[in-house]
Amino acid sequence: MEYKDYYKVLGVSKDADDKSIKSAYRRLARKHHPDVNKGSADRFKEISEAYNVLSDPEKRKRYDTLGPDWERYARGGSAGGPSPFEGQEVRFTTGDGSQFSDFFRTIFGDLAGGGRSRGGYRDVQFGDLGDAEWAGSGFGGARGSDVEAGIDLTLEEAFRGTSKAISFEIDEPCRTCGGAGHINRKPCATCHGTGWGKAKRNLEVKIPAGVETGSRVRVAGEGAAGDLYLKVTVRPDPRFERKGDDLYVDLPVQVADAALGAEISVPSLKGQVSMKIPPETSSGRLFRLPGYGMPHLKGGGAGDQYVKVQIQIPTKLDEREKALFQELRARRSGSSR
Repeated sequence: MEYKDYYKVLGVSKDADDKSIKSAYRRLARKHHPDVNKGSADRFKEISEAYNVLSDPEKRKRYDTLGPDWERYARGGSAGGPSPFEGQEVRFTTGDGSQFSDFFRTIFGDLAGGGRSRGGYRDVQFGDLGDAEWAGSGFGGARGSDVEAGIDLTLEEAFRGTSKAISFEIDEPCRTCGGAGHINRKPCATCHGTGWGKAKRNLEVKIPAGVETGSRVRVAGEGAAGDLYLKVTVRPDPRFERKGDDLYVDLPVQVADAALGAEISVPSLKGQVSMKIPPETSSGRLFRLPGYGMPHLKGGGAGDQYVKVQIQIPTKLDEREKALFQELRARRSGSSR
């Protein structure tokens, strides 16, 4: 079985202190987490396994003592020299911790839970290291690496794009034990052996123009060991109705303007815009303002704005206005006969 150089896996020297080992692990775990780097699951497991050994003083001592000649010691002095564990019995077993390599389970099988003897090895036992089964697998645990949070926007913010300050809570590797779940073989008192803890994040995030309700905006590297995804909700606007990237607005028009034609001011998210309506425009008629809709989220350009004419009937008519409408009614009635 091939010897695993855990120091090489983490890229640290053999005299590296706990802080250096923890720092190397966290850096490599973020880089090679399967949710961040697809296809790196095996590399991630190797990193986690190396940290599991080198972060535990007793496991590290056993590993350093055996070294690359571990098989020679396992088979006894007849294979080439005395055992470094003289006076102790040493049995190499494989536990059922399937998340670990065969090499790990052979050396630390008595710590991984259960075990069975391997043919050819002497039936001898390492000194008791206590109940040091790995309680938490750090970044490899079941908790997510990508994080999702919600963000609310106005239609104008979605139209122009914006920067927003947000706060959210995430699960992240425990800062006390570095995600290992234990310190000196004892469950971490901060995370109770889970390897995880709560943390509050405050960020300034940029939202691109054109997002809509249901859009997901990715903020790279701001998850637990992956990315932050912001799920967008665009609040309804009292003036505009959105359909895809097109906007619809109802425009009140005076009877005289609709009958005679006029140049009128129309609200848009770019500001007021002038639009001509032809004579004899009926209520409900739709006009298009090209390019005045929402920006396309992917690719240049924008949708259109549609203006629906709503003829406004005047109220509180004075005597002269009533007379004019009566005259108009009489003329239209006469012309219809």
